[in-house]
Amino acid sequence: MSSRPGGAPGSRVPTPNGGLVPPSAETLVDVLRWHAEAHGEREHLRLLAGDDDVQPLTYAGLLRAAEEVAAGLQARGAQPGQKVVIMLPTSLDFFFAFFGILLAGCVPVPIYPPVRRQQLEQFLRRQAVILDNAEAVLLVTVPEAQGPARFLRAKARALRDVLSVAALRDGARFTPVAVNGASLAFLQYTSGSTGNPKGVMLTHANLLANVRALALPCGLSGETDTFVSWLPLYHDMGLIGAWLGSLYHGVKLVKLSPLRFLTRPERWLWALHEHRGTISAAPNFAYELCRTRIKDADLEGLDLSSVRVLANGAEAVLPSTLRGFQERFGRYGLAPTAQRPVYGLAENSVGLAFPAVARVPRIDRIRRVRFTETGVAEPAPADDTTALEFVACGIALPAHELRVVDAAGKPVPERQAGSIQFRGPSATQGYYRNPAATAALFDGTWLRTGDRGYLADAEIFIAGRDKDIIVRAGRNLHAPEIEAAAAEVRGVRKGCVAAFGLQGLSGTERLIVLAETRVTDAATLSRLADEVRRAVQQATGEAPDEIVLTPPHVVLKTSSGKIRRADTRAVYERGEHRQGRPAPWVQMLRLWLSFVGADATARLRRLVGR
Repeated sequence: MSSRPGGAPGSRVPTPNGGLVPPSAETLVDVLRWHAEAHGEREHLRLLAGDDDVQPLTYAGLLRAAEEVAAGLQARGAQPGQKVVIMLPTSLDFFFAFFGILLAGCVPVPIYPPVRRQQLEQFLRRQAVILDNAEAVLLVTVPEAQGPARFLRAKARALRDVLSVAALRDGARFTPVAVNGASLAFLQYTSGSTGNPKGVMLTHANLLANVRALALPCGLSGETDTFVSWLPLYHDMGLIGAWLGSLYHGVKLVKLSPLRFLTRPERWLWALHEHRGTISAAPNFAYELCRTRIKDADLEGLDLSSVRVLANGAEAVLPSTLRGFQERFGRYGLAPTAQRPVYGLAENSVGLAFPAVARVPRIDRIRRVRFTETGVAEPAPADDTTALEFVACGIALPAHELRVVDAAGKPVPERQAGSIQFRGPSATQGYYRNPAATAALFDGTWLRTGDRGYLADAEIFIAGRDKDIIVRAGRNLHAPEIEAAAAEVRGVRKGCVAAFGLQGLSGTERLIVLAETRVTDAATLSRLADEVRRAVQQATGEAPDEIVLTPPHVVLKTSSGKIRRADTRAVYERGEHRQGRPAPWVQMLRLWLSFVGADATARLRRLVGR
């Protein structure tokens, strides 16, 4: 069964916002130049850098600064097509760097800056793999990152220099470079929730097709909309959905950093209030954080009546979160139709499915045993207290298609679970310098998402990742549901639970639940483990084989906050979960030793090459 609204793949999607949309742009560079020429002094975005630090940026100001960065890159020998990595926090410098790299004809590669000292070693090793795979020649970062960058230079063989944006804006002369729609716009490294990050190749045409298609279900209007976002700029939802989508459609963007949101989640809601925000987006955990962590006293006077669209995506959308968020914030004027569960992935730029109309989120209640044993999503009666619940994430975007197939690659009927595939003009041509992964991505003209789900009334319902299904005694258990149940137990750190299967002696998988807690008392830990076991059994009908309670910072996550279940399982299998992360100084020592070895190898390589 497939879902194909909106026309044939590759067709141009009309936008509802003609007055502020570039009429004939083929590239992101065309988009910025058009806005700078048409209304250069119009405010493009407003960065909320601090409580009293608001930094506005016009279209013309962005173009001027980006040209200065481009000139600095050219002066340092950057050639069209070469990759330049951006490792910057949320700041105006990020916007300058991204478009400066594009204007120079190079390819930006955004990666996230270090945020957790407890995971510094793993972070740098992971980023070094990305820099080396991308064949990056330059790294643009903040001056404070020069130390860690020395490690990256030793590991990334093509990397020539590490620079700041200020150093690049040194007055060199800019020479325009021609690019077209087929040119590579940037490499978007996947979050790596089920393996090593892979560089998704996205052209200018891919990106423009996606932001154009997203306009219709959102009803975007540059005249009336304001997009408020705290999402990180190295992540597709923040970079493409929030920023580039706003740029294309002339929608004002109000931006705050992820750190400002995470330390005080109410800042996001107050930004919507103060700037009369109409559109925003976030992963499910952010809505849960607002629902459970913000005090009523910090919401006094809040008015969310301006909000029209709150997209919820990038990770599993939980029915309990949708209900709880509306129950908590409906009293502050939030419309019941504002929450929009959506579905997307890096391989399709960002968005793939979106609810076609404004409505209360649709939640499908299905018979648990029938679904877990046969994959058939049979509606459950209202009095079925064991029913599974899945959220409708909308229909395929205009000019895009979705289908669900069985293990043989054949389409299945509606309400039959299977593997989700897609195709359309936003789809990548593959992974950079990774032919094996590219070959595995394609099934003829269709692309595999790696997700499981089913279609009902052309809407897609996501049931989890293919690799995250735990097969236990003939039943398919879904890791996100197990993790959500465990996280509800008081004492368990929310968003810090990983559920995975291990092959048992009987041939069926053992269910392991690894949960972080700050509790250290033995008696309390024992009681907590019992409560987690009961919560999971009550939610799923299956008791875990083992509950593992660990110190903080053991459950591994991607840059976007997704649980890296395969990597966390490997940590468990190696026994590394018992002690938590090594102290930062120990990690730095191991990195230094690794650096010395890598540097010696590089020197030897150069010596032999002479």
